[in-house]
Formats: sequence, C-alpha cells, structure tokens
Amino acid sequence: MTTTSSISKRQRFSFARLATTGLAWAGAAALALGALHGTSGLAAEAAVKIPAPAIDDTANAANLQTAVFAGGCFWGVQGVFQRVHGVVQAVSGYAGGKKETAHYEMVGTGLTGHAESVKITYDPKKVSYATLLQIYFSVAHDPTQLNQQYPDRGPQYRSAIFYTDAAQKQTAERYIAQLDAAKVYPIKIVTQVVALPEFFAAEGYHQDYLTLHPESGYIAHFDLPKIEYLKTLFPQQYRAEPALVTARAQAAAGK
Repeated sequence: MTTTSSISKRQRFSFARLATTGLAWAGAAALALGALHGTSGLAAEAAVKIPAPAIDDTANAANLQTAVFAGGCFWGVQGVFQRVHGVVQAVSGYAGGKKETAHYEMVGTGLTGHAESVKITYDPKKVSYATLLQIYFSVAHDPTQLNQQYPDRGPQYRSAIFYTDAAQKQTAERYIAQLDAAKVYPIKIVTQVVALPEFFAAEGYHQDYLTLHPESGYIAHFDLPKIEYLKTLFPQQYRAEPALVTARAQAAAGK
C-alpha cells in the first residue's frame, strides 16, 4: 500500500468517526481539508461512454429487484445510484464475507473477504438491470483497477458484481465480454462476477455520506465528479433528489 493510500484511508475512517462522536464542526472541517491535501495529487478517472448491454436476461422481471455492486469506497457508489430514476433505495454495506466480520474496522484490514458494496433496490419497470450495469461500468467506478479504486487499496475495494440469480449472472458476464471485445477500456475488465452470499448494511454513519458530507475533501475530489458524469452521460436516468436511506427510515418511523 502506498503512502498516499494509507493516509487517505486513515483520514477517511477518522472523518467518518468524527461524524458519529459529535465533535466540533471546526475539527471535522479541518480533517476534511486534510483529506483533500492528502489526495491532492490524485483525481477520479473520467467516466467512459460505453454501449448498453446487447443482451439483458433480466428483462422479464416485474416486481422490485435488487442488485449488489462493489466498486471501491461505497460512499461514491451509493451516491451515484441514489440519483438514478427507478432506484428505490441504495444501501452501503459489505458483501463477500461473514456476519461476524461485517464491521468497518475489520473490513478495512482487507482480511475478511468482504468488499465495500452497495445494495440497490430498483423498479425494473423504470430502470433495467442492464442500465444499472451500464452506469456501474461507466460512471460509478473504474472496472480495470484490480483490488483498488483511486487512492484506496486492498481487496475490500475490489470491483465485483454479486448476482442474485442466473439471469443477473449471465447478463453481467455477457456485458463484460461485450465491453472487452469492443475495447472500450485500454486494458481488460477485472470485475468479479460472483454469487451473493449475504449482504450486511454498513454502520449508520456511512449511509448517505456523499449527500451529508459534500465538504469532505475525499468526496469533493473523488465522488462528486461522478454525479456530474451521471447527469451528463445519463440525462434520462438522472434525478436531482437522491433516494436517501435516512429519509426512508424517517418516513417509516412516521417522522
């Protein structure tokens, strides 16, 4: 792990912890600026305009469906899909490991088998699984980075599609083959396509992080550009008001 990556990771974790401890705003803001300084030599990759999947084996789905994607830090991935028409909810969490190790501090070691992931609940009558895949590969992350995304390194930041049925598996695998054949990226896609064992929601302070902490240096540098790419490349799918986890929870509680 490089020095820049180590600093970025520690700062991300510390800033998230500040959000839960009620420390002074000034201290949180200072740490956010520090995170920006620590990653000033890096920037998120520009989105890639890619063709839609030629085949979607999930096209006959009728009821609400779920998709689970991993593509680096879940803050940005969640933020992107929360702004897609037809997405009912997008929850940050962990997939690939066991329940006992589904905790941020443990996942951060890279030894749990988990990947930072996002569980997307969507209405297939409004947005297809194929479109979600296109956004995932184009905007949400760089599928050619192996076990890393930008400054974050380790298998917990790997690119992975956790399929829930055979139709999702076939659609994802065929799409990866299609994109590789078209050479839309300079090197081959390294995204794993694996069965979803179980998904575990992340701690509350990780939910809606992009929306709640736009002042964070990490968010501003690596994640907010993704929202602009989504708006530019997918104007028909983009929605300005995100489907926030906190808003849904408050509505359920009658607040």
